[in-house]
Amino acid sequence: MQVAVVSNRDVTGVINRFGQQRPQPPGAPPHYSDDVVAALQDGGHEVLLCEGDKELLATLERFMPPDPQARPSGIVFNLAAGIQGEHRYTHVPAMLEMAGIPYTGPTPLGYALAHDKVITKILLRDCNVPTPNFRVMRRGTESTGGLRFPVVVKPRREDDSLGLQLVDEPAELKRAVEVIIEQYAQDALVEEYIEGREISVPLLGNGELEVLPLVEQDFGDRAMRIMTWEAKYVAAQSKICPAQIGSELAMVLRDISVATFRACHGRDYARVDLRIDRSGQPFVLEINAEPSLSTAGTYFVAAKAAGHSYSSLINRILDVAHTRYFGTAIS
Repeated sequence: MQVAVVSNRDVTGVINRFGQQRPQPPGAPPHYSDDVVAALQDGGHEVLLCEGDKELLATLERFMPPDPQARPSGIVFNLAAGIQGEHRYTHVPAMLEMAGIPYTGPTPLGYALAHDKVITKILLRDCNVPTPNFRVMRRGTESTGGLRFPVVVKPRREDDSLGLQLVDEPAELKRAVEVIIEQYAQDALVEEYIEGREISVPLLGNGELEVLPLVEQDFGDRAMRIMTWEAKYVAAQSKICPAQIGSELAMVLRDISVATFRACHGRDYARVDLRIDRSGQPFVLEINAEPSLSTAGTYFVAAKAAGHSYSSLINRILDVAHTRYFGTAIS
């Protein structure tokens, strides 16, 4: 089958450089799109790696021309994070929806709900899914509404823990919020810090979801026990998989993760990150609608524990998306 892997490794393919730019922190590891291409080729597919920019639709039309019977002749494996502007994760899927091209992962709505951490938390509360108490701030001088310190401060719409700060005292809050506004040009989400274990629940599928083995972040003797960008990509945070969780609590974590996936219109695969406080109460921090598929990432760590090779995981995700569109796996 013809599969186009779409990513955003190049940020030059725009008409104007204008609006909010995607953060590109120094020292970021190479993108894993080449690994995905190799895995799909290993699955017997004809694969094209292309940029999710202004040339995307013309590129896809050449690679997977319209079928005479009006059935799409290929599918996109979407890894695009967007280039610029608000809700940039929605841009490529919106283009694909308009052009009638099937793709892996969430719809524009799903991306918008999951990528806006405040909207995610509102949806979770509506579904009675526990999530830390929070406030949205634009200045840092707003009332905390009784939030208990320490608090975590982070951009409302970023991923990879970019901009995440732990604030111990009210006097430090104003500056922490100002950093978010200055560096990311968006509101700050301020939420109570949950002291305890951090567990990730990887999900695969659509109808009856497959819950992959749970993964615990191993903070060791680190003083700051939160998943910062540096912890993910510089310090190479170690992981415990499967997480050593009792069966009853594990079932609770699975249930609320599935509820989170449904509430945020997840599709095909996702990862839900939670904290478990010292009393054993879980709290959903957020859902990653397009979790990293790097070989060192949490999602693949879980898939490997479930018996997947990297190639089998990537091709399984493709099959899940194909079945959602056409009712059958790729023959």
